[in-house]
Amino acid sequence: MGFDLVDVTERVLLADYTTLRLGGPAHRFATADGDDQLVAIVRDADAEGEPVLVLGGGSNLVVADEGFPGVVVQATGRGISAARAGEAVEVTVGAGEDWDEVVQWSIGEGLSGIECLSGIPGVTGATPIQNVNAYGQEVAETITWVRAYDRLFDQVVLLTAAQCEFGYRTSMFKRHASAGRGAALNPAAATGRHVVLSVTFRLAADPLSAPVRYAELARRLDVTEGDRVPLATAREAVLQLRRGKGMVLDPADPDTRSAGSFFTNPVISADQFKDLEARVASRLPADGTAVRIPCWPEGNEAGIKVSAAWLIEQSGFHKGFPGDRAPVRISTKHTLALTNPGGGSTADLIALARQVRDGVGDAFGIQLANEPVLVGVEL
Repeated sequence: MGFDLVDVTERVLLADYTTLRLGGPAHRFATADGDDQLVAIVRDADAEGEPVLVLGGGSNLVVADEGFPGVVVQATGRGISAARAGEAVEVTVGAGEDWDEVVQWSIGEGLSGIECLSGIPGVTGATPIQNVNAYGQEVAETITWVRAYDRLFDQVVLLTAAQCEFGYRTSMFKRHASAGRGAALNPAAATGRHVVLSVTFRLAADPLSAPVRYAELARRLDVTEGDRVPLATAREAVLQLRRGKGMVLDPADPDTRSAGSFFTNPVISADQFKDLEARVASRLPADGTAVRIPCWPEGNEAGIKVSAAWLIEQSGFHKGFPGDRAPVRISTKHTLALTNPGGGSTADLIALARQVRDGVGDAFGIQLANEPVLVGVEL
């Protein structure tokens, strides 16, 4: 069996492997040395009916205080290879490669297309699952192939970008999580049908960034939206913006002890948006000042994307809420991040998340959805 090939440790505290520094013990914990071991461990666990959680960088994960009742496998598959593909370059990256190091490498090689995704913690294998996006770029724009282990059919498969069914911060890896051999498990509490092994990106051989499409980034760069800048310049501007929001990991900054943005920006229908406008109008300031709702058309979803951060703030939840003495709190730098400055628990975090979600629902009739994967807990 695959477990015979690896060192398996019992009762490993998962808080040591998440950026939130929260989470109880894993029943069993193994580090896979490459794809073959990773597949073997998952296959054997499935055969035994044991829950499986494949762990990457732990940056988008909320684990219950009780821990995980099965085997947690840390994926370590590494390697970066590049091949010319016409005017572009196809770069294949092992799932265990640190994502920000991949972005930095691509810039050093003069490859454009993922520079605005700088500073995002975690590993490359997580990027297609979440369809990671930031500052006007998303990985769906550059991914050509995802190599993965299909637990349902017990085989390694090569999936096209179309087969990945990318959407706003989602993919078929998330939507089809319950279709795996471990379908009896809570799909939100364990690894789903596919285990990502490597990702191939199609990048432009160009020293300039893709056209800048994010207004905040354009202002920081002092350029017009649509302009292009040197790759390293774009990366540094993105890192500056992320640091200002506590979104670049820093052991000295308790605001970075988070899972990034806890809520996604909701995509609502035109009718829902009219209802939102009416609710906002009923809450106008005493002087009658008009209030603009930060929103953007979301063509792929045929709806309107609304700023979750704005909804949270307008519902009375300020940065730092509920205060310095609380075991967990909203980041003092960014309303979307829930942080564990120290001494908190997952139960504390989930209670705060529910309070924020319910407050927004009561005020505006919009249900916020969590972005991190919840393991053993639910909102």
